[in-house]
Amino acid sequence: MTDEIKPNVNEAPTHDAQLAAENIASGEEKAPKVDFEADYAAAQKLSVSEVDRTGKGAAAAEAATAPKQAVPKQVETKTEAQPTGKPEDYKEIAKEVGPSKGDAVTNVSDDLVEQALEKGQRKN
Repeated sequence: MTDEIKPNVNEAPTHDAQLAAENIASGEEKAPKVDFEADYAAAQKLSVSEVDRTGKGAAAAEAATAPKQAVPKQVETKTEAQPTGKPEDYKEIAKEVGPSKGDAVTNVSDDLVEQALEKGQRKN
């Protein structure tokens, strides 16, 4: 299916395009015919390279994307906590897991919140 191009002189982005549009509008040049289906079919042929149509393409892609270093296999480990029933054990674990000194999280007391509210109040 071919479509006829009808150029608009006012929409031409460059001077050459404007001259071509004027020549087509005046009849000095013929408007080009565009066959979208043929262009699309040609583009489909060009979208896959000749190497990719053979087994060599897959081998080349594998070689190009292979990791440079050996990646170790993952090993699944299972850990189970033995129930002790002693609260002291849990306190020790909580201390170990507790926030580190580098964390930005701090404890905020009610007194600290009250002081912040007082400082934030507008003085008349």
